[in-house]
Amino acid sequence: MSEEHRTADTTKTPEQITVRREKLTQMREQGLAYRNHWRNSTTLTSLLNQYDDTDDATLKEVKAVVRVSGRIVAHRVMGKSSFIRVQSEGSALQLFLNRDMMHDADVYLASKKWDLGDIVGAEGEVFRTRTGELSVRVVHIEIVAKCLRPLPEKWHGLADKELRYRQRYVDLIVSEESRHTFLTRSRILSLFRRSLEDKGFIEVETPMLHAQATGAAARPFTTHHNALDIPLVLRIAPELHLKRLLVGGFERVFEINRNFRNEGVDATHNPEFTMVEFYQAYADFQIAMDNTESILREIATGINTPQVTWEGVDIDFTQPFTRLRLDESVFEKRPDLRGHADDKATLATVCLQVAPDLKPLITWKAGHYLLALFEALVEKELTQPTFITHYPVEVSPLARRNDDEPTVTDRFELFVAGREIANGFSELNDPDDQQGRFLEQVKAKAAGDDEATDIDYDYIRALEYGMPCAAGVGIGVDRVVMMMTGQHAIRDVLLFPHMRPEQS
Repeated sequence: MSEEHRTADTTKTPEQITVRREKLTQMREQGLAYRNHWRNSTTLTSLLNQYDDTDDATLKEVKAVVRVSGRIVAHRVMGKSSFIRVQSEGSALQLFLNRDMMHDADVYLASKKWDLGDIVGAEGEVFRTRTGELSVRVVHIEIVAKCLRPLPEKWHGLADKELRYRQRYVDLIVSEESRHTFLTRSRILSLFRRSLEDKGFIEVETPMLHAQATGAAARPFTTHHNALDIPLVLRIAPELHLKRLLVGGFERVFEINRNFRNEGVDATHNPEFTMVEFYQAYADFQIAMDNTESILREIATGINTPQVTWEGVDIDFTQPFTRLRLDESVFEKRPDLRGHADDKATLATVCLQVAPDLKPLITWKAGHYLLALFEALVEKELTQPTFITHYPVEVSPLARRNDDEPTVTDRFELFVAGREIANGFSELNDPDDQQGRFLEQVKAKAAGDDEATDIDYDYIRALEYGMPCAAGVGIGVDRVVMMMTGQHAIRDVLLFPHMRPEQS
């Protein structure tokens, strides 16, 4: 924003911001505004860790002089002395200022007018006050960055959730819970990588821009490449590119990156989200389930939460995960359907009774109705970690048929607290079968299924060169973070979730 625009807006500026801007104007005149020469000798966290158990007598002998910085969160003036509490990266430290001990008495006088939220750098000796609090006796201090907008009151924080999402930068300043959530997210990503690398997987990167939407059932975001004059889509999944690497001879690969799906926003969905996908040659869906369970258990242990409470459910990752066939899970709820897994008419009748708002496509087969019954009757009741297996072929276009039951696939999904966490299967490596599945998707798309995919002829060509038997898994990183941190909405684990534009 230009200075002219700011001047024009002063009639709408809150008084506190006006006062702070006047202080900034004085700093500019003195050449003290937004300088870039302050350098720390240590961080607040390191200082506290190093001297937390050191008594004042020892500190007097050590005479440790440090240069630290932080945001002012409390300021108490007592005549010739003042106490400033600064905060940085979740740690807080007290600065003690005395006019007679500082190099420049004028700086001390100026500091008395500094505001909460200002970022300052201070140099001085580490000591303990009479009350035993670790502090720095300041000899020099300066403003590194002026805070022009008042911070929320500490005990209220950002109570408005929408404001927290729009102004995450403020939320992180005032909310230790938010800081902890995103530090935990970073740790979880590291643990994903470590676990997969320890299992012999290598990390790769595949394109974000695709010529067509493939690898999942979802509506894509579309764009246009000007130089090539071709339409492109943001990827909905990296699956088919990763499996091309299996064809090329990389036998264990993984990728952690963004997927994009042009769908609604709710507690568990955001238009862009993070997935980890990993593929292993000479493996099947049983091995893939074992790996998925192992990875999640290692993550839970790595962040010291082997037991968590999520959505009101106490989850114990130290216990073996349940494994249950999809059709059996439905039959447990509706014993009258046992023996009718392939009976489209019966399944459709019951399905529309159970879910009267369902809008089936004309192309639906028995497997579509069986899945719809599972979603209506079973899914929300899967509280403890549960692998649901043997999905119908009709709803699994990329999964391998089961050798003994060709109407189902060697596929699984993992559910925790009624929410899907992972999806995996033995990979379909028969190019003719795969092309037939793609053709079924084309028919579904023509019948009105906006999430059905087109035929990826290059992927068929890749399979014709020979892909070894393999298994792959996709795990929703955002949902894992939600689970491990006890958050109920995906926006609480995304630093900058998508929001409607602000109303002017």
